[in-house]
Amino acid sequence: MPQIFPLWPITTVPVDGSDAVFPVRRIFCIGKNYADHVREMGSDPATTPPCIFMKPSDCLKVGDGDLAYPSATDDLHYEGELVVALSAGGKNMDRAAAEAAIFGYAAGLDMTRRDVQADLKDRRLPWDMAKSFDDCAAISAIRRKEDCDNPQATNLKLSVNDAVRQNDTTAKMIWPVVDALMHLSTLIELKAGDLLYTGTPEGVGAVHRGDRMDVVIEHVGALSVTLK
Repeated sequence: MPQIFPLWPITTVPVDGSDAVFPVRRIFCIGKNYADHVREMGSDPATTPPCIFMKPSDCLKVGDGDLAYPSATDDLHYEGELVVALSAGGKNMDRAAAEAAIFGYAAGLDMTRRDVQADLKDRRLPWDMAKSFDDCAAISAIRRKEDCDNPQATNLKLSVNDAVRQNDTTAKMIWPVVDALMHLSTLIELKAGDLLYTGTPEGVGAVHRGDRMDVVIEHVGALSVTLK
């Protein structure tokens, strides 16, 4: 069947230590998955459960380098996150199935137009455009899970121009990785190629053109990008 225009390229992420690449299907993200971050955003973690949103796969900035500063914002925020990559999926997955679906982990950045988000929240509107824009997510190479040493209890550190802004442990997640996957699979069928950004700890803040952000997740990966 003739195509109206050529197919767009599939976004892929390198697999650490090999020539293989991971083809990205969808990007799911968890908001409010660390209690201290929920508090710093003005909510109560006891009454504000984690929420799930999505980003388009072609928004992904893969590897180190320049990250585009988006339009329509004067308050762009960083959020350093552990990313989970799936090589299988399913519906209503149990703990064993969710664990088996994990291919590997990476270091990631979830970028947010915070002023846009605040305005949309005030008007009780969906805040997709606060989270979804060109270069709104960055990711390091994916490390296979068998090469990661306990990513569910490791250090996550984010620095801006060498000043540490986030420094915490992934053990503080409200929904640990497998629990998050189990919950998400009750809402949608997960599939190979899906990525899950698992939320950010406290310490988020604004960045500006020229700022360099470094994310290091111990035993998982590192990422360094500069806003342009």
